[in-house]
Amino acid sequence: MVDVADIGAAVERAVLEAAVTLRPDFEEALREAATRERSPRGRRALDQLIANAEIARRDGVALCQDTGTVRVTIALGEHSCLSADPRDAINAAVARAYAEAPLRPSVARDALFDRANTGDNTPAFVEVAPRTGSGATVTVMLKGGGSDNASAIGMLDPAAGREAVRAFVVEAVRAKAAYACPPLLVGVGVGSTFDGVATLSKKALLREIGVEVSPEIAEMQAELLTAVNATGIGPGGFGGDVTALAVHLVTAPCHIAALPVGVALGCSAMRSVTVEIPE
Repeated sequence: MVDVADIGAAVERAVLEAAVTLRPDFEEALREAATRERSPRGRRALDQLIANAEIARRDGVALCQDTGTVRVTIALGEHSCLSADPRDAINAAVARAYAEAPLRPSVARDALFDRANTGDNTPAFVEVAPRTGSGATVTVMLKGGGSDNASAIGMLDPAAGREAVRAFVVEAVRAKAAYACPPLLVGVGVGSTFDGVATLSKKALLREIGVEVSPEIAEMQAELLTAVNATGIGPGGFGGDVTALAVHLVTAPCHIAALPVGVALGCSAMRSVTVEIPE
């Protein structure tokens, strides 16, 4: 049994850490990019982002004024169960963390009928999925509105294949990257269904940069990264070689008549923290 109170405590700690700490793999990639960016303005933007991350971590202040919506993914071991619905505990934890830090609340009560701010950044957006073993893995991502607004979903002709996927990803980046605060981490989902492919693309953002993947995935990721960086949008949208630090691809089965593609852009303030909770 995994107690939802433990999940709430993990979420609170993770929010407070993520808000002020650039994800380590992303910061490392940012520093590496600064050594090879040829554009003076692009290099200056990278240096400023690195300095910003150092200040945020040192002083315990938010990496970005957009402190995001809170996305919580619970990977629950197949031999475990939750003590209750985790949403109340998670929302209470988010409210505490945003008040304690303090962090800017950015959630509207209803997208269409009541745009008033909830005042405490709740509700969080929660997903529970199974995994092997026992216990739970809780991952918290703070996702800014600018980068989320730059997301894209396409239902492509299945006969169009790999080249159409590449073209869709590049066009999605070309259209919205400058609004998403590059350099980016580009999450690409291919497969599942209309609703499922968006989840795949968000899942891709949670993979650490440099983690080994299958040879075919690695080849496609490298091809996409080259094409994205060839747009010349560059750091901060000022032009340059590094529009994205990495492209992560996640694929899944789909209907024979479908080729769903989702693109999620992770901004230069890439914030996610994972906490393990034993049973």
